[in-house]
Amino acid sequence: RQELAACYRVFAMMGWDEMIYNHITVKVPDEDGSYLINPYGMHFSEVTASSLIKIDIDGNKVDADNPWHVNRAGFVQHSLFHRNVPDAHAIIHTHTTATMAVCSLEGGLQPTNFYACNLIGHMGWHDFEGITVRDEEGVRLLQNLGDHRVLMLKNHGPVVMGKSLPAAFQMYWVLQRACEIQLATMSMGKPIMVPDEVIAVHQRDQYQVAIPGGAGKADFDAMVRRVDKIDTSWRD
Repeated sequence: RQELAACYRVFAMMGWDEMIYNHITVKVPDEDGSYLINPYGMHFSEVTASSLIKIDIDGNKVDADNPWHVNRAGFVQHSLFHRNVPDAHAIIHTHTTATMAVCSLEGGLQPTNFYACNLIGHMGWHDFEGITVRDEEGVRLLQNLGDHRVLMLKNHGPVVMGKSLPAAFQMYWVLQRACEIQLATMSMGKPIMVPDEVIAVHQRDQYQVAIPGGAGKADFDAMVRRVDKIDTSWRD
């Protein structure tokens, strides 16, 4: 609970929140079919460990004593991936300007910068079909995800999954930076595209350095320390 609450506060600090909307969800360890989600109506900057709501795979509240509501419609997409992607322990879906802009751009994310080169060839793309609340769209969402763990919903925004919450956070950060830099570059003129053979070398070499604590752990912990300097109430 504290790790997820901290993640919500990090997103708020980074300006990756969207009013009271969007979700970061995690599986509850050792409780099959149980998940944690933010209370509907609470801003990311207000989330605490105790306010997070435990739900089942269909988005129904398990925490009877929690007075907050759950946005079940918002969990439809998360439920699909939690149910069908075994290693999707954590799922992030938010509407940042940069990621939504790239999702709405012909050609999508392009190999114009260091961070984009991490992701090229490792992302799925899904055509916009309206609000993702219909079960029948799930088949196409899973098909378009394939064996990737980042799915760009065209005209909408990204879905990022991870074997751990820090791993999902790190992937989201990389995607966010890639999109921000692409937007800045394209606003100035014609981008320099990295050739395929260089992308292949870049991706081959990017994981040569040992990662302390596992993917994203050091990055996430550093951001939590920044949050603690602002407000420690997320631990409650």
